[in-house]
Amino acid sequence: MADMNTGIFKHDITEPPKSNLVLPLFSLKGRTAIVSGAGAGIGLAIAHAFACTNRRIAEAGANVAIWYNSNKKALDEAANIEKTYGVKCKAYQVNVTTWETVEAAVNEIVKEFNGRLDIFVANSGIAWEEGSFIDGPLDTMQKVLKVNLDGTLFCARAAALHWRRQKQEGTTIDGQPLENFTYGSFIATASMSGHIVNIPQQQTVYNASKAAIIHACKSLAIEWVGFARANSISPGYIKTDISAFIPAQTKNVFKDKIPMGREGEPEELKGAYFYLASDASSYTTGIDIIVDGGYCAP
Repeated sequence: MADMNTGIFKHDITEPPKSNLVLPLFSLKGRTAIVSGAGAGIGLAIAHAFACTNRRIAEAGANVAIWYNSNKKALDEAANIEKTYGVKCKAYQVNVTTWETVEAAVNEIVKEFNGRLDIFVANSGIAWEEGSFIDGPLDTMQKVLKVNLDGTLFCARAAALHWRRQKQEGTTIDGQPLENFTYGSFIATASMSGHIVNIPQQQTVYNASKAAIIHACKSLAIEWVGFARANSISPGYIKTDISAFIPAQTKNVFKDKIPMGREGEPEELKGAYFYLASDASSYTTGIDIIVDGGYCAP
């Protein structure tokens, strides 16, 4: 972090990866990842991407803990990931709106997953479905902000406490030498709605929560230099349950505004998350990657 008196950043406090080859940089083998909001949709696609091992391309092979709120299908999905890829995968029901719950869940997973944490994807989020802000219920506003913003910040704090300790001590939580740990990687799911105002939906609260996430990650990136990186990804319209409430007529309106003319699939986001999770993005921090079919380009 910069000197608080001069604003000058310290020199040479981070190191590049040791490999000069590109494919080994994408390996997540032996690392531990937590993905919240992973019972379905984007989060589940991310979990598959991190766990998958393909020796012809790159060994991902991370052990993955997936968090869900109420979708108990996550239990079966975790078992499927574990069986398919031969990694450790377990589902946890976690309420991200309270700090104590998030902290306890992260600590439990670190103990169960080889005493380490490498990657955290804060993907939990809910939509605003109430139309105009001035006519919508304030308790719904509070709920959206607690899940989308408070939840993301709680996850960031809980993960960073482990990354700072791991970098300082160079050990797992039980005191064993920590191998293949470079820097923690925090990735938050923001939204293109943090960059633009969606039309014709009225969703001021949701848009504000996602804009806050983008800027929070930029700020955390500065605070965490030396032990972790922080970035965000802003999906456009993706075919997931969070947008299921939108009528077909409304979807046709926003498709008119997408240069690629369609909604994206959750699988089309895997590459962006995989990049930010891996050492391939070792010099990437404080950025937001927009994946929206070109919506924000015009």
